[in-house]
Amino acid sequence: MTAVLFLCFILLCILFTSSLQHVSESEPLVRFKSSVNITKGDLNSWRTGTDPCNGKWFGIYCQKGQTVSGIHVTRLGLSGTINVEDLKDLPNLRTIRLDNNLLSGPLPPFFMLHGLKSLLLSNNSFSGEISDDFFKETPQLKRVFLDNNRLSGKIPSSLMQLLGIEELHMQGNQFSGEIPPPAAGNTILKSLDLSNNNLEGEIPKSIAERKNLEMKFEGNQKLCGPPLSTKCEDKPSSTGEKNEVTTKAIFMVILFLLIFLIVVAIITRWKKKRQPEFRMLGKDHLSDQESVEVRVPDSVKKPIESSKKRSNTDGSSKKGSSHGKGGGGGPGGGGMGDIIMVNSEKGSFGLPDLMKAAAEVLGNGSLGSAYKAVMANGLSVVVKRIRDMNKLARDAFDIEMQHFGKLRHPNVLTPLAYHYRREEKLVVSEYMPKSSLLYVLHGDRGVYHSELTWAIRLKIIQGVARGMDFLHEEFASYDLPHGNLKSSNVLLSETYEPLISDYAFLPLLQPNNASQALFAFKSPEFVQNQQISPKSDVYCLGIILLEVMTGKFPSQYLNNGKGGTDIVEWVQSSIAQHKEEELIDPEIAINTDSMQQMVELLQIGAACIASNPDERQNMKEIVRRIERVTL
Repeated sequence: MTAVLFLCFILLCILFTSSLQHVSESEPLVRFKSSVNITKGDLNSWRTGTDPCNGKWFGIYCQKGQTVSGIHVTRLGLSGTINVEDLKDLPNLRTIRLDNNLLSGPLPPFFMLHGLKSLLLSNNSFSGEISDDFFKETPQLKRVFLDNNRLSGKIPSSLMQLLGIEELHMQGNQFSGEIPPPAAGNTILKSLDLSNNNLEGEIPKSIAERKNLEMKFEGNQKLCGPPLSTKCEDKPSSTGEKNEVTTKAIFMVILFLLIFLIVVAIITRWKKKRQPEFRMLGKDHLSDQESVEVRVPDSVKKPIESSKKRSNTDGSSKKGSSHGKGGGGGPGGGGMGDIIMVNSEKGSFGLPDLMKAAAEVLGNGSLGSAYKAVMANGLSVVVKRIRDMNKLARDAFDIEMQHFGKLRHPNVLTPLAYHYRREEKLVVSEYMPKSSLLYVLHGDRGVYHSELTWAIRLKIIQGVARGMDFLHEEFASYDLPHGNLKSSNVLLSETYEPLISDYAFLPLLQPNNASQALFAFKSPEFVQNQQISPKSDVYCLGIILLEVMTGKFPSQYLNNGKGGTDIVEWVQSSIAQHKEEELIDPEIAINTDSMQQMVELLQIGAACIASNPDERQNMKEIVRRIERVTL
């Protein structure tokens, strides 16, 4: 009895501490609101003592619904003084977006927020110079938008020296002087706009020679050198100066070579002592992907090598290795090992190609782990190691995978190849550059979230619906034509075209494993009555639709249900009160001309998540409704 009381006490303390944290984060936000003037709207939803992560605070974004990670307050006519000291009490704040307001004066000391990743202050009236070391203590910054203000002086060298900076927009100001060179170790800068300033001198070659950098320098009359057409005048230099420069250059090259050889020797010796391990380095709160340069891990090599040995003794793998005729594996399957091609549209490859490829660990999912491999021919693939997919015998499994390989639809990801082993399977698919819908919506919101315009979101919703319609026709005889539809299994191409993955796995999994791994088993009909049907997929589609429209992370994705937003309860409650517009993500709510379409899509999503599956329409009817919204 004493132990039970003690346990209850501990649980109460945990709940009380969590509640206090949410309430404590409301206080600095309310102080922030009080310090500025609002002329074009209101922030009445910001109230002391309420939880900023309850989904009702306008412009507030949270990591999995637990702690404030972003402040997006735009077009409200904000003016006055921002007290950054207040925001220091938000330890997980990663994004500040205050663009298109009336803020003025010197740039506030945002360098006090060491964890900041995105600072978006476009189209205000900030003025004055920025100290050269202003950004020295914000090493995690990835996006800085200071464009169309009244800032002057030199561009801070500390800003250009940030190793992680990806996008830098400073156009439309009064910056002068030369452009500081970027950090030598920064290879990820992809967008630089310094146009319409008063900059002068030669554009640094370390910038001009970047091949994958989108850059703009127009409107700076005294700038010269590539990529501008204005040539720089040669600066006279004495022979002595040239000789001195040459001597220094030679010395630096020799020193660099010595350091390089020492590092290579140390790495080579270390590798001999320790073989690389395949460890899952999951994303911290859906932040940027962790990446490491490794070879195909022993944990992947060993099962493949052991199955190759079995194939030499009992012939069990000969059929798979040869792929059958026309399987894309070359004549007789020679040299292709146990990698069985089912779709050779991207070219054929084999086990040796994967073993030579540099790998980037992506993380763990409900079905297993995954990593990205870039092969010598430039093809990027995702290799998934799937556990417990052992319901079918080898021949039946081969038939299913060949079926998958024949699927062709612009919104369905067709696998390229697979490897069979009793304990686990490897499934190889093409890598999608924008990662998943889950990451784009809820990851580092400064990276992609601002690109998710209403048009892009509508495109994603339509594509997912069409892909699901195709799968429900292709696998009409299955209890769950997809079974695992969620935003992490909606991959996005470079143009945000959605491709559905991890579908039709139910026949391959043991029942106990399926109920643990597939998201459709979290539908109300299974939770309450242990039943599933194709309408369980409709429920999953509804969650995605509402996730895209609200921008909130659904708590339904979490095993313990703690964190995120209970999107089902929130949406049903708001629609019952005719408050649909309050559900819409503020990022797209500014498109008032499309508000009626947004509300209709919310209502379709609400129809998909009805507790009683008999009250849900089937997939084809839901897709027709979605298509009609856009007519």
